[in-house]
Amino acid sequence: MSLKAVILAGSRPGAEDPVAAAEGVAHKVLAKVAGHTLLERVVRALRDAGIEDIAVSASHHAVEAEARRLGTTVLSTARGPSESVGLAFERFGAPLLVTTGDHPLLEAAWIKELVAGTPGVADVSLMLAERGRVEAAAPDTHRTWLTFADGQWSGCNLFLLASPTAERAIAAWKQVEADRKRPWRIAGRLGIGTLWSYWRGKLTLVEAVARLGNRLGVSAALVAASDGRAAIDVDKPEDLALVRRIAEFRQK
Repeated sequence: MSLKAVILAGSRPGAEDPVAAAEGVAHKVLAKVAGHTLLERVVRALRDAGIEDIAVSASHHAVEAEARRLGTTVLSTARGPSESVGLAFERFGAPLLVTTGDHPLLEAAWIKELVAGTPGVADVSLMLAERGRVEAAAPDTHRTWLTFADGQWSGCNLFLLASPTAERAIAAWKQVEADRKRPWRIAGRLGIGTLWSYWRGKLTLVEAVARLGNRLGVSAALVAASDGRAAIDVDKPEDLALVRRIAEFRQK
């Protein structure tokens, strides 16, 4: 079965996005880097990786228009990212690559790296980048770090739902979103043994991903990014400025 992809490009209800406001656009994925919208750069990377069946999950008519201009399928968003992914999974099935529209440095090589690095038995995999690689690629970036025994890591907004069983992971994601104001419930799903290992600083990220997968009834795998730029997305105007500097440097 050929790989398909969904790009999450929805909006948070009632919240003005600082990037969109600073750029004077309807949605941050419509801001431009090197003459192309953020969304266009993501679509181009997916196509360069050989993925032709691409959907954009959007809630703003201007984003929908841009998605159609780029020749992608438009999907309506749901109440949150997990439900939006669930709708895409219902439509396309596995394998399905999930990424975001605010990932303008995305490269085909990273997508191929995720796919190639995912074990054949895995139901779901995700890419993260180790702090040293991220700061080597962009010393002035500010990310959120996950601290484990094998270092500090940042997400890369790249996920592979490799088998039909990945639907269980989506269901768990929905529950985490529902419990976001009740963190003790989220922690409880990890199990006391996992929490104890983490607290003692003995838990590696690879072990954490595998243990969480086991508790969800899926085989989950981590793929470490070889390029720290894979962790750079656009949440703030300063992120966009950084991305523009990196893009300009690489064009020289």
